[in-house]
Amino acid sequence: MYDIEKLYQAKDIGDAIRALKEDPEAVVISGGSDVLIKVREGKLAGCSLVSIHGIKELEGVRMEEDGTIVIGPATTFSHVTNNRIIQKYIPILGDAVDQAGGPQLRNIGTVGGNVCNGVTSADSASSFCCLDAILVVEGPEGVREIPIREWYTGPGKTVRQHDEILTAIRIRKESYEGFGGHYIKYGKRNAMEIATMGCAVTVKLTEDKKHIEEMHIGYGVAAPTPIRCFKAEEKVKGMEIGNELFETLGKSVLEEVNPRTSWRASKEFRLQLIEEMAKRALKQAIINAGGECDA
Repeated sequence: MYDIEKLYQAKDIGDAIRALKEDPEAVVISGGSDVLIKVREGKLAGCSLVSIHGIKELEGVRMEEDGTIVIGPATTFSHVTNNRIIQKYIPILGDAVDQAGGPQLRNIGTVGGNVCNGVTSADSASSFCCLDAILVVEGPEGVREIPIREWYTGPGKTVRQHDEILTAIRIRKESYEGFGGHYIKYGKRNAMEIATMGCAVTVKLTEDKKHIEEMHIGYGVAAPTPIRCFKAEEKVKGMEIGNELFETLGKSVLEEVNPRTSWRASKEFRLQLIEEMAKRALKQAIINAGGECDA
């Protein structure tokens, strides 16, 4: 049984915003894979829900004329993974969300919900960080565009206001064109597992495929929120592909992370994961970008 006081099905984005404004305690629900668990556990017992499920404006993936990829927040993980635009231009994102939960969850869970719940273990988060995603929210005061680096404010918290709806996730052409990427998830088992650590890397190589022109690296569970390691990215820019590159990256990211000890893993073990996953993710990203490196 789910202890829900009432459920309102919004007709469109404007209707959802109105319903949220009228009810300060209401909670947005789309796929429900996060919200309904919290209701069942008693954390949201007796809550009012505003459903945005079925609002077509919030679904699907498209590419604009300038190459910007626009992802509807109500698009399910499985639809993201199987979308041709995602597969061709940003397969790192499709691979990342394909590791969330099991098939049932991936068929109902949405990328917007994964971002809006604010948790650091979200499988999409580190890839979105590397892709410099821009999150578009709409509320009574109008539309805001928020870079993902400004989105997370703390564990389970974001800058989205109560009466705002995430309406789009935008990824600009310059954030993916020419880049190869790779996402690694570490958990205690291979499926149906929340990440103990997640690491995403996107890399653009120089024309000769021998040096790093630009690299982005993001983590989930390496800090209270998903993060990018900007200082480490600067250190490896221009470096030649080789052991020195991988060792430099592995040591540099440790200066920017802040993992904690939990029942899933100790801080010390997470630090080992952070260093090793950086090297492995970069190596595979280089290969995906058309370069070569030793195993």
